[in-house]
Amino acid sequence: MRSTRNLRRGLRAGVAAAATLLLGIGLTAVLSAPASAATGCRVNYTVNQWSGGFSANVALTNLGDPLNGWTLAWTFANGQTVTQGWGGQFSQSGARVTVTNASWNAGLGTNATVTPGFNGTWNGTNTPPTSFTLNGTPCTGSPATGQPPTSSAPTPSQPSGAAWTSSDQWGTWTNGGYTLYNNIWGSGAGSQTIWANSYGNWGVTANHPNTGGVKSYPNATRNVNRNLSAIGSLTSSFNVTVPNGGAYASTYDIWANNHAYEIMLWMNKTGPVGPLGSLQTTASVGGHTWQIYRGSNGANEVFSFIRTSNTSSGTVDIRAVLNWIRNAGWYGDVLVGDVQFGYEITSSAGGLNFTTNNFSVSYG
Repeated sequence: MRSTRNLRRGLRAGVAAAATLLLGIGLTAVLSAPASAATGCRVNYTVNQWSGGFSANVALTNLGDPLNGWTLAWTFANGQTVTQGWGGQFSQSGARVTVTNASWNAGLGTNATVTPGFNGTWNGTNTPPTSFTLNGTPCTGSPATGQPPTSSAPTPSQPSGAAWTSSDQWGTWTNGGYTLYNNIWGSGAGSQTIWANSYGNWGVTANHPNTGGVKSYPNATRNVNRNLSAIGSLTSSFNVTVPNGGAYASTYDIWANNHAYEIMLWMNKTGPVGPLGSLQTTASVGGHTWQIYRGSNGANEVFSFIRTSNTSSGTVDIRAVLNWIRNAGWYGDVLVGDVQFGYEITSSAGGLNFTTNNFSVSYG
């Protein structure tokens, strides 16, 4: 596998692009304090939905004393059903949903945040839950009486006891047929720490200066190594939690014909970032609608598919995208190599957290 640190990417800074924020519903709630400990919590519930289905992230911030073990619960109003969860152990009884900590995120310090998430189904109406409980006590979004005010400072996303962490410029880790790369580019790029519990659950805390040019591309990679005509299916699903500030794109990077072709699928973007090349057309393919750019960085051709609205979760039919490019006559029956997903970060001054809650690539 060729390391991504030797490749120039299609992302370039300097093109202003206003980010379209994921539709979110912020909910706050305080825990009545039990005698044994001061308590309090805040929940931010964000939703991305489509016909009959949706993904949700549930960011839980502990405003009280440190916890060693937590249980978050809520009740759906419209018969929604959780089908897959991450960042905790999910269970559902009727309309009641309970999420208990995983082994790696049981410790929840004061002002620390965990972000369990899930995929679900709905029918008719998908009203967000309006109240939550932490360890059985309802939340109100502020600490109990006598608690100091919460800090607005960001908290690292790295969970205690992660299976792997690295601050090395080219740190790598293999798991389940995937390779994770820290992938910081060049001197002066800043600092970055990557952590992972698995190929599908990982993240970085990045502190890169507010200057132009991509500084890093932390990513998870799966190698396919098949000709396009021999691929019957190639899909990927992802779910991320990303900051509102900085300049970056959450993007797939797909390589073909031994890195002669680079295909980028931008799922969301924030700040002054833009694709290389010129706009060719707008098309709906692979389950999404894109603005499609074509260009070259001098080392390879770059085809950039920029989603017309930001999303933090979803599924992409990558084979359909690759066949669209072939049908356009931009390449032939290429050999599909690496399928990567990660964050092309131009700036993240002060330290920003990027979390991949769930990610996978399937092909056959």
